[in-house]
Amino acid sequence: MGLLTGKYSKSSTMPKDDIRAGWDLQQGRQAQQLEMLELIREILTRDGRTLVQAALGWLWALGPQVIPIPGFKSVKQVEETSQALQFGPLTRKQMSEIDKILKPYADSLTVQD
Repeated sequence: MGLLTGKYSKSSTMPKDDIRAGWDLQQGRQAQQLEMLELIREILTRDGRTLVQAALGWLWALGPQVIPIPGFKSVKQVEETSQALQFGPLTRKQMSEIDKILKPYADSLTVQD
């Protein structure tokens, strides 16, 4: 729902008619997820990927049974997403580094996040 794009911060607000309007980016679950994103941002983008491309790369690295279905609102988003193909899945090293950093958070997250 866009949280991994890097376009939201703790000061972001959502329109009242947006499905994300209930997000608490200052102290709620999504705030914690934003903090986690900042912890792994360098790992995700060090090879030149954007955060959007890295999110797709992470999903691809989970295995062939995971098929991401990204959404688009603009041609620019389509272009950025399609360029993720040139990078492919995150490397095993990247996945291992991410797992190590995020392991302390694992118990507080669910599949729906």
